[in-house]
Amino acid sequence: MTTSVMPPMHRASNLVKTAVLLAAMSALTLAVGQLLGGPRGLVFAGAIVVLMNAVSFWFADAIALRLNGAHPLSREQAPELFSVVERLAAKADLPMPRVFVIETDTPNAFATGRSPAKAAVAVTTGLLETMRPRELEGVLAHELSHVKNRDTLIMTVAATLAGLISHAAQLVFWYGGALLGGSHRDDEEHGGGLAMLGLLIVAPLTATLLQLAISRSREFDADASAAQLTQDPEGLASALSRLEGLNQAMPYDRSPAAAHLFIVNPLSRRGVASLFSTHPPLSERIDRLLGRA
Repeated sequence: MTTSVMPPMHRASNLVKTAVLLAAMSALTLAVGQLLGGPRGLVFAGAIVVLMNAVSFWFADAIALRLNGAHPLSREQAPELFSVVERLAAKADLPMPRVFVIETDTPNAFATGRSPAKAAVAVTTGLLETMRPRELEGVLAHELSHVKNRDTLIMTVAATLAGLISHAAQLVFWYGGALLGGSHRDDEEHGGGLAMLGLLIVAPLTATLLQLAISRSREFDADASAAQLTQDPEGLASALSRLEGLNQAMPYDRSPAAAHLFIVNPLSRRGVASLFSTHPPLSERIDRLLGRA
């Protein structure tokens, strides 16, 4: 028995959004290069754009897994987990994804991969240790729904771009004069130092806003698809309720750029960070699952 989760038109829309995301970030990078280095900066930025787009599309899944220290699991190491993933994948008419584990007590999970054939599901050791069987099934169904809905492509690309943008901003800030062909004196005369400082602040903020723009609605869609796949919305609602409390008590801040990939926000969300959550409120997600919205 197979389950249709998202119509082809919606999947095509996700591919279009990925292309728009890449185009927007390319334009932003070129504009910054022109602003800081003139024609030479524009050429340098163009080279960065080509590299950034190639890396984010072809290697984003591997980068997301590496950023979180995920390592592959075999069927012999986790037979029960493989059994659940295999059953849900077959029900959703998906290829069996690769399965990875992240060594942390914080319970969480995410899916990645530019297509179902290249998909991977990563779970934390904390998730395997704390979730009840129906809750674990709900979490895995949610992640496989991201794969089915073609969310993993744009979400993983966004995570990679966010990391690349932040590192590039730091690189330009510290070595901008040498990279763009200017001198420190030129920077001081033309306000380049202030421009670079602004870039260091604005670039990560822009990446975060991009994550916000693409992530929230996809979580609602994946919740609904998971409930349809398992026919047990209460199981996923129970998992989300427990995950919220456990992630607040034991935040996982290893890779902020990839935070939006996880089923619940893994970050500490203290202070200003709480204003930029990449996930919709857990209470609203639970209400929708239980028909209370």
